[in-house]
Amino acid sequence: MPVRVTPTLTSADQLIGMTADGYRYELVAGELRMMSPAGGRHGRIAVRVAHLLMQHVDARKLGVVYAAETGFLIDTSPDTVLAPDVAYISTARHATIEDETAYPALAPDLAVEVLSPNDRFSRVESKAFQWLDAGTKLVLLVDPETQTIHRYASRKQIEVYQLGETLDCSPAVPDWTLTVDDVFQ
Repeated sequence: MPVRVTPTLTSADQLIGMTADGYRYELVAGELRMMSPAGGRHGRIAVRVAHLLMQHVDARKLGVVYAAETGFLIDTSPDTVLAPDVAYISTARHATIEDETAYPALAPDLAVEVLSPNDRFSRVESKAFQWLDAGTKLVLLVDPETQTIHRYASRKQIEVYQLGETLDCSPAVPDWTLTVDDVFQ
């Protein structure tokens, strides 16, 4: 008779307590997923988006912007911890976070994912849907290869923006518009 092996599930507490080994991890339904460190272009574009977002958010005192590798606990039993390249949480929602030394137990208002050359679009799009299902109001998928930004307001409301176009990020980030050219300069 074959022996059935039940995989060991990892919790968010175990993930945050792991010893650093040079890799990044996310946790999907209790399963650890290793992520390679980002390349130069990926990091440059992610910080560019974060900079543009932070300028807008800070000037209007709208909330908090998080850098890459900040994990968000978006589901439990089993735990799911995802880490976008850039995230934003409004002031009111940020005030509900009980322990910021742990993974915030909420989905950000805005999550930004930058595709790396080795990413499959379908895998990153699946992550966008996870964000939306957890309550994120808007997800932006930034594709450096095509110099496009995919705007996900819901599973059915998906728009693609290219150079020369500007996208509206309201209501996730009040009054913030993002010009595709500014991201890829």
